[in-house]
Amino acid sequence: MNLNTNAKPQPSLADPEPGRVRSMFGGIARRYDAMNTVMTAGMHHRWRRLGVELAAPGAGGSALDVCCGTGDFAFGLFDAVGPLGSVTGVDFSRRMLDVAREKARRKGKPVDFRWGDATHLEFDGGRFDCATVGFGVRNIDDIDGVFSEMARVVKPGGRVVCLEITQPTLKPFKQFYGVWFDRMVPAIGRLVAPRNAAYTYLPSSVRRFPPAPRLLEIMEQAGLNDVNYRLLAGSIIALHWGTA
Repeated sequence: MNLNTNAKPQPSLADPEPGRVRSMFGGIARRYDAMNTVMTAGMHHRWRRLGVELAAPGAGGSALDVCCGTGDFAFGLFDAVGPLGSVTGVDFSRRMLDVAREKARRKGKPVDFRWGDATHLEFDGGRFDCATVGFGVRNIDDIDGVFSEMARVVKPGGRVVCLEITQPTLKPFKQFYGVWFDRMVPAIGRLVAPRNAAYTYLPSSVRRFPPAPRLLEIMEQAGLNDVNYRLLAGSIIALHWGTA
């Protein structure tokens, strides 16, 4: 029997410890887009388009995408602001950023991708017309800090938008969620990345993440106004938005 009371507790599967999360997602960076398409039946592109519409940066505007991953949300924002606008993407995984920059060159969309911490954004207050985060805030322990920073760097009256997986509220989709996320997603993940825990971490991280009504309150407490949300895909996806 181990009686060592000074032993550090082992992190839970859903623990968003930065080094662990960075390692997991860095390891799947080049498979991430394909896995997203498989897991969402390609619907993640439509959900991001809805997010861009709500962010409403406008032609010639400036937009920030936090936890940008491989860049898909940022590219949607670039399409909205056009060649006279500017889009910045921030992520703490350098491997994800490498993929995003390669895609930017291939697509001819000069998004400024930077390494950074979503809870300590290195931008002046009121720098951007809008800010988005897609499928990323769930992987950060300080959710309040992320939204406080997003609210800080957006101009007064600009939008902050969050797209995230949530725990479904409709009964048929609760059952689907249990089978899909708990069994199928980890199984597919093991085929694509056998030594990576990212897709086993996914369902656990969603359970840890606040439900949609609570996330609305967190965004309000971060200083955002007129916060609202919409449930998509049978209540499995939540799209939140508020005004700085």
